[in-house]
Amino acid sequence: MTTKLLLKRIFDLLILLFAHVLLAPIWVLIWIGIPVLIYADSGSPIFYRQQRAGKDGKTFTVLKFRTMVKNADNLGPAWTTASDPRITKIGRILRPTALDELPQIINIFKGEMSFVGPRALAQKELDELA
Repeated sequence: MTTKLLLKRIFDLLILLFAHVLLAPIWVLIWIGIPVLIYADSGSPIFYRQQRAGKDGKTFTVLKFRTMVKNADNLGPAWTTASDPRITKIGRILRPTALDELPQIINIFKGEMSFVGPRALAQKELDELA
């Protein structure tokens, strides 16, 4: 690992540690409250998993809180609109606030993503860009 990559990784871990210590009471509410709300709204699964391409094309599974109905990928277009009927009630709150993205902290902790850098693209997005 180069010095630049090592410093970036240390930066990511320090931000994670600082945010979790400073915001511990809020994290408890988020990590318990949001899954309970998703389950009450539309059942399980709580998380949406998608294969993404990371650095050097290496694939990994990104985690998000599920904001759409089950199997939404197979029920409509890849891109959603604000009035998309596949978005759940709780999803209409989580998406505009970006709270659905919080589980990606797990991906950052595992070193699959970073706070800094380009967004990891889904395979469909990569295919459209090619």
